[in-house]
Amino acid sequence: MFGGLESIPNNSPHLRKSGSRPVVFDIGTSELGNSSEEDHLLSLESNEMKGGAPPLSSVAIIPSPLLLWRFKVLLFLIWGFSCCKIGWDSVMRMSADLRDLFLYEAFLYYNPLLLVTMMVWLWGINLWVFAQSNIGYAKIFDLDQSHLTHRETWKCATWMTIIVPTSMTAYLYLYSHGEVSLAASQPVLLYAAVLMTLIFPFDIFYLSSRFFLLRTIWRIVFPLQAITFADFFLADIFTSMSKVFSDLERSVCRMVHRQVATIAWFEADSVCGSHSVAIPIVLVLPYIFRFFQCLRQYKDTREKTSLLNALKYSTAVPVIFISAIKYHVFPDKWTNIYRPLWLLSAVLNSLYSFYWDITRDWDLSCFTRIFKFSKPHILSHLLYGRKWVYFWVIGSNLILRCTWTYKLSAHLRHNYLTVFTITALEMLRRFQWVFFRVENEWNKTNSKSNIQMSMIDMPNEEEELINSNGHDV
Repeated sequence: MFGGLESIPNNSPHLRKSGSRPVVFDIGTSELGNSSEEDHLLSLESNEMKGGAPPLSSVAIIPSPLLLWRFKVLLFLIWGFSCCKIGWDSVMRMSADLRDLFLYEAFLYYNPLLLVTMMVWLWGINLWVFAQSNIGYAKIFDLDQSHLTHRETWKCATWMTIIVPTSMTAYLYLYSHGEVSLAASQPVLLYAAVLMTLIFPFDIFYLSSRFFLLRTIWRIVFPLQAITFADFFLADIFTSMSKVFSDLERSVCRMVHRQVATIAWFEADSVCGSHSVAIPIVLVLPYIFRFFQCLRQYKDTREKTSLLNALKYSTAVPVIFISAIKYHVFPDKWTNIYRPLWLLSAVLNSLYSFYWDITRDWDLSCFTRIFKFSKPHILSHLLYGRKWVYFWVIGSNLILRCTWTYKLSAHLRHNYLTVFTITALEMLRRFQWVFFRVENEWNKTNSKSNIQMSMIDMPNEEEELINSNGHDV
């Protein structure tokens, strides 16, 4: 039919899939002829019979990734400027005597999530460095194949960076314009959305990673099984976020008691006030969890270093509770008795923790090897093998270990901007701690693997030697 072109079934072996279209190829001279001119005429004849011109190859127009990235950055800058402008105008509408109270309350609701967002960004940088250095962090943390990469972690952090300040801007705007009930709903909706995102049971938004996080948190709270590296690694990070958890508890308390966007919470002795006994309890919980993890590890391994590690976390308990005593004793008794005890316990906790970081958590013999990237990079050139990295990491770790006791002390938490800055600095200290802690664990894992391989190879070598000598075993 039509110039001798025979119909070919769809299941013919002469058809291949090229994308979604079948392509005819080399089916023999008896079917289509053996000249290119005939093939061309046949194709033209077929197109004319269909009543249309020969189809033109259509190529999808896709904007360049660089153009898309610039457009996203432009939108992000416009959004950031809008939030800052609306927030500043809203604050300036408040009277001077209520402005500080207003900012303190707004800061309390949103600074925990802002700090969590910062930690997610930093964790993404950690993962990027691990990937560049060929550190098998998935093996160390026992992650499955669907674990979050640094790009996916940064994507989550980007959405958090957009959503949290947007909610905060809406809160400032609505409250300053008299819409108190709508303003009070903003942090409640945000916290509810975060909770639902974490526990949402359907296979969207990285279900396996959310399940792994929740399961690890459960294992931290109830250390009824053998402690894995991921368990105590996340628990260590939680100790740096104890102030975040304390502020989360304060925020949820005010939401439950309907004190959002009111001044009822400002009474220090109220259930959600600054003298509440719940503050030191929540502050100490991450250290208690880590303490029991060390005891469980000692039960499983009988290593005395686990007891010494448990002692380190126990030194944080006096720092927290002696500080909370200030609100329940007379001023002269605090000055003469409890404040010297608090200073002593704070120095002991800081120095003990610093010593443990340097001698146990890190391996100074291979320091900065984690910055040896597989491909040339300016960061690797600046950090790998540089002596100043030693001095910076050790010196900053000591200083920030000492200043970290500031946020653990309830009687020093009135200046919320100072506490926020110190908490952010502690997260930066933990961020650089992660590099060397994971590197140390990776080196231990490799050394164990090498030892096991050598033990497997030794019998084979002995057997070959015996057989070569003609001995029959």
